[in-house]
Amino acid sequence: MSFLSLERVAKTYPDGTRAVNGVDLAVEKGELVVLLGPSGCGKTTTLRMIAGLELATGGTIRLAGDDVTGLRPSRRDVGMVFQFYALYPHLTVRDNIAFPLRAAGLAAADVRARVDAVAARMDLERLLPLYPKQLAGGDQQKVSLARAIVRRPAVYLMDEPLGTLDADQRLAMRELIRAEQLASGVTTIYVTHDQEEAMSLADRIVVMDGGRIRQVGTPAEVYDRPADLFVASFVGSPGMNFIPGEVAGAGGRALFVSEAGHVRVEVPLDGTARVSSGHATLGIRCEHVHADTGGSIRGRVLTEEYLGSARNVHIEAGCGRIVMRADAAAPYARGSEVRLNLDPSQISLFDGATEARL
Repeated sequence: MSFLSLERVAKTYPDGTRAVNGVDLAVEKGELVVLLGPSGCGKTTTLRMIAGLELATGGTIRLAGDDVTGLRPSRRDVGMVFQFYALYPHLTVRDNIAFPLRAAGLAAADVRARVDAVAARMDLERLLPLYPKQLAGGDQQKVSLARAIVRRPAVYLMDEPLGTLDADQRLAMRELIRAEQLASGVTTIYVTHDQEEAMSLADRIVVMDGGRIRQVGTPAEVYDRPADLFVASFVGSPGMNFIPGEVAGAGGRALFVSEAGHVRVEVPLDGTARVSSGHATLGIRCEHVHADTGGSIRGRVLTEEYLGSARNVHIEAGCGRIVMRADAAAPYARGSEVRLNLDPSQISLFDGATEARL
């Protein structure tokens, strides 16, 4: 049995709004699982139901083998970290961190020892006598994290904890969260809409949309082998390029032809995969589109984005708009003509009706 499991978990509000619609998820002990998706997809509601801050209106939540679906938050062994630090303004940093230990009735000596230990590990010792209003945003979030960690709960639940921090602070906090989670081995559920956070932190990513799970997989699986068109478009910056057309499969390969015939490519099939003839969408990441003077796809440069280490070149081709990842040292003039090739080993094909990966 998984350490944390959600079985057909749902949340419908009194006004009829269904925020989460039958979610099934199994999390193993010690995993860091990221719930990723756009605003309103149900990821925060799912986290709050695990915490007990929202009660599920359907399904079952089990933690360490126990059914906790209807339990109050105080009876679930979880530590919460919120986007907005939720620190007590009238308490010092030391007392904020110590609060859950004192609430649990630990002896004063044990409380001091535990707070000192976590403060040393997170470089908070100099801040212990200060009050939250005296701290920068990054330090306030570190204190919020320390307060969750000091309890040594069964599960850490983190809801967009880096959303209010600047880029440098986010990077430092990501490193701290992952290092602490690996050192402690505490199972962690982390909510974000930031793909970079998800990719850098997660053992597995759960992509959600419309209150449902669209895909569960490692960062590489979600990026390289998206389960459907939504995942392919949402994950990645930019998302996959899409070309509509027709596909026919035979002999371990699939022949894809775009609607206007500008793209014609053979795609190797995985293992025992079988593809029937019909409408399909070809998907390919921008880094697998290559400029080639002998390329079969003709296009014209619309614009480009300089990213420092690379450029995203936006091209209008006969099969539609395509983004190509190019070397930063090789600018492309607006209006210039280019010819492109697609790496057939990196192509994804999606069913034209169901939008699922073929």
